[in-house]
Amino acid sequence: MPTIPPERARLSQLEPHRARHIAESFGSDPERYDRARPRYPDAMVERIVADTPGNDVLDVGIGTGIAARQFQAVGCSVLGVEADTRMAEWARKRGLQVEVAKFEAWAPADRLFDAVVSGQTWHWVDPVAGAAKAAEALRPGGRLAVFWNAGQPSPDVAEAFAEVYRRVAPDWPASPRSTTAVDGYSVLCTRAADGMREVGAFGEPEQWRFDWERPYTRDEWLDQLPTTGLHTQLPPAKLAEALAGVGAAIDAFGGAFTMRYTTLAVTATRAGAA
Repeated sequence: MPTIPPERARLSQLEPHRARHIAESFGSDPERYDRARPRYPDAMVERIVADTPGNDVLDVGIGTGIAARQFQAVGCSVLGVEADTRMAEWARKRGLQVEVAKFEAWAPADRLFDAVVSGQTWHWVDPVAGAAKAAEALRPGGRLAVFWNAGQPSPDVAEAFAEVYRRVAPDWPASPRSTTAVDGYSVLCTRAADGMREVGAFGEPEQWRFDWERPYTRDEWLDQLPTTGLHTQLPPAKLAEALAGVGAAIDAFGGAFTMRYTTLAVTATRAGAA
């Protein structure tokens, strides 16, 4: 597995929000996506809610509703915005309210929210236009919080995965020796914070960090891989080759490994009198 998710590599050359073919590929298998993707730390969800003036939440890029359900579990009312109709339909069938639109073009229609959140999605949104739209949708004192899970296996596991991808997908620009997943996501955090500053409607952005771990069996990790990054773009034969290689690598480590996650959040408060 490349250390930096390939859709986030070379951000100086590629702005992720312009790569719509990748952004709109995740809905090809929403059931797998919802089942296999990691959740977010409860401590982060609770901190966001504690630092907002109320419980009305707008979830940008709600997807299948992974983050939305976590906010609902602590008493929030959640409205989602989702560009992918397949993802939106999946979330609606599970009781979530979702409006289909690219966030930059979505209309708040005079509705105001206490928090605008976005999990694993904000890099698909123009950072300035998205921050401006969030400011339009937030009550004064409301909070914009965008966050990502950055996964980093141990060095030996990372190298074993990287060897598979050097063989199967040599064009993927990732190296476990040169950088880490947190480094890659830190670039996204910087872009998000710069967008919030440029809009001029928020206080100074803060970055929050939450470290946690999750063990994976071989089957659990292979279930998750096709939902991520450029795996959704691999031809079926190449994807099968990658899965076989990664599965063999996990088998060599006893059939399981532990992924160390860091959840990075960039957050700022909407300026104005509360």
